[in-house]
Amino acid sequence: MPFAGFGAIMKNRLSRLARRFGLRVILISLGFAAVALRAQNLAGDMALSLVLIDGENWEVVASGYQFTDAACADADGNFYFTDVAKGTNIFKVGPDGRVVPFISNAAKVSGLKFGPDRRLYACQGGLKRLTAFDVPSGKQTVIAEGVEPNDLVVTRKRSIYFTETSKKQVTLVGASGAKRPVDTGINAPNGITLSPDQGTLIVSDSRGTNLWAFRIDEDGSLSAKEPYMTVRASLEKPDIASSDGMTTDSAGRYYVATAVGLQMFDSTGRLGGVILKPQNKFVSNVTFAGQNLEYLYVTCADKVYRRKTKAHGVSFSK
Repeated sequence: MPFAGFGAIMKNRLSRLARRFGLRVILISLGFAAVALRAQNLAGDMALSLVLIDGENWEVVASGYQFTDAACADADGNFYFTDVAKGTNIFKVGPDGRVVPFISNAAKVSGLKFGPDRRLYACQGGLKRLTAFDVPSGKQTVIAEGVEPNDLVVTRKRSIYFTETSKKQVTLVGASGAKRPVDTGINAPNGITLSPDQGTLIVSDSRGTNLWAFRIDEDGSLSAKEPYMTVRASLEKPDIASSDGMTTDSAGRYYVATAVGLQMFDSTGRLGGVILKPQNKFVSNVTFAGQNLEYLYVTCADKVYRRKTKAHGVSFSK
């Protein structure tokens, strides 16, 4: 790429970052040349070669289900998932690799996240409610009713953001328990994750090709909305990437489950590559779990898979 063209692209990216984080960026000709060259090297560092390990492939963790979803990990690296289509259990996979039922009264759970209060929050869209489970007792508390949550994140401030796909809405339940919409208009908001510093919220659109980024304001409101990342779609459906669940690693890279595979983006919104699906079926969700949060886990139709990486996940509940 000619340097002039690269410089224009980097200037645009820096301007976008400035608008999101409220920074004042001054670019001078010589100074910008140095920044651009350094940014070019950093962009190269975000390639899949810094994440994937040679010789490590997907391995089956669990099988025999109908539609696995709600990939989630706790701070110790234990992995959790559900069979959202027919099951009523939340399953746990510990360090020994055994799959055991963890909570039994959990029907139609499509999203799971631990909060800073150590409760396990669950999206039960089919039952029109958001709930929380005490761990390990399994005692259930309804957090919000009359909602249709698909997936969620819980911040260290105990703010719960969740997508309501059918309403084209992102909803917030604050620490006080008050519920309010904080964004409307994305075609089909689905997966949702945070930046490592919890200052940015990222939302996938299952009926488009963008990942949307927002700045999280002090009161929990969202601002600086932007289609920050462009997701690759299949040749058969070039306008619909079927983006679903998402996760983040400690380097600020974002991973999204899509129709063509697991796509990875760096913190500037640049696509780093596509990790092939473990089987030719739909990948619904992804998270980091296992020792040091260094294994990528995906829910893929009837099975759950994992692969060891060079990356490390982020525990947002800490």
